[in-house]
Amino acid sequence: MKKDSSKTSKVAKALGLTAAAGLGISMVRAATVYKPEKSEATELLPPENVDLERFVKNLSKAISIPTISNDDDALVDWSKFDEFHSFLKEAYPLIHEKLDLQIISKKSLMYHWKSEHPEKEPICLLAHQDVVPVSPGTEDDWTHPAFSGEVADGFVWGRGALDIKNQLIGIMEAVETLLSENYVPERDVYLCFGHNEEIMANGEVSGAYCMMKYFKDHGIKLDSVIDEGGAILPVHIKGVINRNLAGVGVAEKGHVDFEISVSAKGGHSSAPADHNALGALSKIVLNLENHQFKEELTPSLWALFNEIGKNTTYPVRVIASNLPLLKPLVQKICVKIPESAAMMRTTTAVTMASGSPAPNVLPQKASVVANFRIMPGQTIADVEKHIKKYAGKKAEVTFMKGNEPSKVSPTDSRAFNAIRKICKDMDPENIVAPYLVMGGTDSRQYEPVCDNIYRYSPYLVDTSLLLTTHGTNERIPIDSMADGVAFFKRYIKELTKD
Repeated sequence: MKKDSSKTSKVAKALGLTAAAGLGISMVRAATVYKPEKSEATELLPPENVDLERFVKNLSKAISIPTISNDDDALVDWSKFDEFHSFLKEAYPLIHEKLDLQIISKKSLMYHWKSEHPEKEPICLLAHQDVVPVSPGTEDDWTHPAFSGEVADGFVWGRGALDIKNQLIGIMEAVETLLSENYVPERDVYLCFGHNEEIMANGEVSGAYCMMKYFKDHGIKLDSVIDEGGAILPVHIKGVINRNLAGVGVAEKGHVDFEISVSAKGGHSSAPADHNALGALSKIVLNLENHQFKEELTPSLWALFNEIGKNTTYPVRVIASNLPLLKPLVQKICVKIPESAAMMRTTTAVTMASGSPAPNVLPQKASVVANFRIMPGQTIADVEKHIKKYAGKKAEVTFMKGNEPSKVSPTDSRAFNAIRKICKDMDPENIVAPYLVMGGTDSRQYEPVCDNIYRYSPYLVDTSLLLTTHGTNERIPIDSMADGVAFFKRYIKELTKD
């Protein structure tokens, strides 16, 4: 007994020493290796020439033109797109004098800034002209009318202020200013502004697809594409972190809608069977919700956690430096939070239902529509297989519409490195990290002609403001706008220099 006790004591001591050594190593690693990278800039860059007053004025005007897209072309007021084009021509005379302009598809705009080196792969900057409508009945909830473009209280207000006329006008401001400064790019630059991104148009009706096809048909391989997606978000947790996070989308989820139906004998509700079509369907819905897709900490999500961890305060960094060992725990915690779970797995959301046409009629057919947001690496076919597995043989599964997830762009390309460098040069405290975009963008259409596609909007916007996108009181802070134009100027110069 004494011998065993002594052995146990020795083992405990050894474990204690091992733990202490591990903690010591972690503390040293956190202090020396696992820490923020220093910016390569030896001094602050001189400020870029930005006409903020003009930017505010032009964004306000752009918002006042309601370029609303619709699944039904007959319901689109195409005159508003023509008005928007006329406004751009008037607001940016140098661009319309020096760049070639084509109207692609119905109303998409493709500007071509030619260089003396057409043999080099061009860069492409994207945005879209169209916006979503205001939900009926919410018009009076706006502090300022949705299409007023009101400039008040330090913001530009209105639909498109964040999605994504700020990006489009910011790019135009950058190019117009570069032209006024006689900047000559060493490779071609394209500006491609789709007209129907908000309805997630596909095929030949998609302006983005048609512009991609133009490149493909002319044998043009793009060096890089930058589109909307990430933004600069303040990350402030007392005692843990106080930085801004520049999230660069390297991929985006796909989406698909399936109708799931169950048929049964109908009849009068006065003599129901134990289970009717709705009852059977409810079990299927519950089964799908109870059998979610398997979660995974993807390389891009892991890189996001890692970059944030490096920028925490030292005590927290000791823990963060051991994230690989804590991976199972991190995964278990993240999957319990809807927002982080969505970054780790294909999501299931039953959103619509139909059954009987009357309260006293048993349904002969009951249906639900389920929306799935698909992780890169999985496909629409995988989703259909998953549904059929948990819905059973009696269910009818019908594809409605969808898009496959994007490819994952590399984080060691010229474009990604340029984004990181510019963000760090503009503010060395910025955290720059890849992430997965939950929604869809026009950039997904460009995969046949480009391997380096990034989704980033260089505007500092807090989470509460981001939630106004597609909602009430959408607006952008004026004090973030100049940096957006400065970013695009530097991005163009960085990627088009010899």
